[in-house]
Amino acid sequence: MTAVLQIESLTKQYGKVTGIRDLTLAVAEGEIFGFLGPNGAGKTTTIKLVCGFLRPTRGRALVFGHDSWTDGIRARRDIGLVPDAAAFNEGMTGQDVLDYLARLQRRPPALQHEVRDRLELSQRDLARKVRGYSRGMRQKLALIQGMQHDPALLVMDEPTEGLDPLVRESLFDLLQERQARGRTTFFSSHNLPEVERLCQRVGIVRKAELVALEEIAALRQKRLRRMDATFRDDVPDAAFAIPSSTRVERQGRAVSLWVKGDVNPVLQLLARHPVDNFVFEETKLEDIFLEYYGSVE
Repeated sequence: MTAVLQIESLTKQYGKVTGIRDLTLAVAEGEIFGFLGPNGAGKTTTIKLVCGFLRPTRGRALVFGHDSWTDGIRARRDIGLVPDAAAFNEGMTGQDVLDYLARLQRRPPALQHEVRDRLELSQRDLARKVRGYSRGMRQKLALIQGMQHDPALLVMDEPTEGLDPLVRESLFDLLQERQARGRTTFFSSHNLPEVERLCQRVGIVRKAELVALEEIAALRQKRLRRMDATFRDDVPDAAFAIPSSTRVERQGRAVSLWVKGDVNPVLQLLARHPVDNFVFEETKLEDIFLEYYGSVE
């Protein structure tokens, strides 16, 4: 495995507050790596350290073998960054912002027009001053500037905030096409379904510490999902004693079932008993923390 990003015992203290503690992980070339955790877990601090915007208290982040703090210019040469809250000059047009940042990057914005079109930010929009942009337009501008020079490593901090579903789909397509060309993406988010869809591996942080580093397939096996069903007839309690069920609550014909791993026994149960109503919730990040790490405080 060729490591594009190598993080070794990375730690940042803000006085008595810990931003991230002893983080160690590696991201391979051509990988979309998910960096997952609740808000305040240490994701943004880690990204600032990786990009050389903060000096680590100890440890280091190597980008293409270059220390992000002591050799920051070389480390950032092939990075594209989409920050969690991009701050642009309000008096500049969107096009001026893109051109200015391209000059700072010292790389031709070869993908600017393609990314702009795919994310549906028109030339007319780019001719407007940034102060008139909506939240979604600002996010599109941040995405374009981060991707326009086709960076070998794209670092993204909550990149889908403010995007409508169709634009989000276009972004996912762009990231997967990058991967097919051998490009690497470090995708930080608190949105578990997005990370599951895009990423091959995931690192989970909680309270400034890495609590899991896993393949997505292994993470799915740890999911705890809630199923709510209202049955047409009375169903005996014994029917809910199925291998994948960890907990059952019922009020008459209404049943809540917490399921981990294989869902087929649940589907077989539903096939045997007529159902009036059925909801199978998407897994929430908080559910994984509650099940395997104790709490999300």
